[in-house]
Amino acid sequence: MSSIISSAEVQNDWDGGGKPLKASYGKLMMWFFIVSDALTFSGFLVSYGFARFKHIDSWPIADEVFTHFPFLHGVDAPMYYVALMTFILIFSSVTMVLAVDAGHSNNKNKVAFYMLLTIVGGAVFVGSQAWEWANFIRGEYGALETKGGQIIQFVDSENSNKRIALKDFVVANPKFREQHQSSNGLWYRDESSLPSFTIDEVSQAFFSNPNLLVRSEKINEKGKKIILSREESIEKVSQAVYVVEGANLIRNEYGNRLFADFFFFITGFHGFHVFSGVVINFIIFLNVILGTYEKRGHYEMVEKVGLYWHFVDLVWVFVFTFFYLV
Repeated sequence: MSSIISSAEVQNDWDGGGKPLKASYGKLMMWFFIVSDALTFSGFLVSYGFARFKHIDSWPIADEVFTHFPFLHGVDAPMYYVALMTFILIFSSVTMVLAVDAGHSNNKNKVAFYMLLTIVGGAVFVGSQAWEWANFIRGEYGALETKGGQIIQFVDSENSNKRIALKDFVVANPKFREQHQSSNGLWYRDESSLPSFTIDEVSQAFFSNPNLLVRSEKINEKGKKIILSREESIEKVSQAVYVVEGANLIRNEYGNRLFADFFFFITGFHGFHVFSGVVINFIIFLNVILGTYEKRGHYEMVEKVGLYWHFVDLVWVFVFTFFYLV
């Protein structure tokens, strides 16, 4: 038996009319994109892993950061809303599978129905991520930053060392200071939004309340934040130079600032993928309604966007594991 492949056979497969590996050109290009994007996300997550390993003793505890649930203000619900977000996104992947399966059967109505459910699930996830971002940026308790760049938080020794917010023990003096902007000061320099309290106000309130202690950003062997003695707490507060409320790319009330940098970048990059997927799915949904794919005789386009959607869902599983579970 000859193992030589004729040029005619090769030409039949690769002259543009054939389907190498039984996959169309569009599917192959989608797979190429997915592989390249997977490498990009892998690089981001590996970088996050290295940064966390280097600063493992000051990394924020996820159960203390992501505790917000809509319409349940003040209720301690760590990770509940993130878990709900994850379930919604995974369920949208299931509806996408059903849409692809309905497309194989050329069932236009079912394809449209399941595509619509997928779009709704994706939109809810994007909105939920915006909610997480808003609460993360706004913050909940507030903290101080010392000269060395460390974050110190406050706890109430009379209430089982439960964390206490600045607004619960600090009284703002009736003073007004205008936020410095390039239009009313140095033309080349802007100032970030002013904190609710000044260093002096926080310090005076802390010194006058002997029940308050400082909790450092360092973590002990049990994975808990280290609580300092009253003497050590007074020394730390005396070294404070900045009031921190919430998180941004420069400061982070929850602990190490790199956590906020990676959180904004990686979850934002993934959120952009989900948002793009929602837009693309909506366009495909409109084409399904208009009967575009029914006229073509196949729903391969639904299958191609389905590949992208499953990839986005799979990436979130890794992001969820790295940021929220580990």
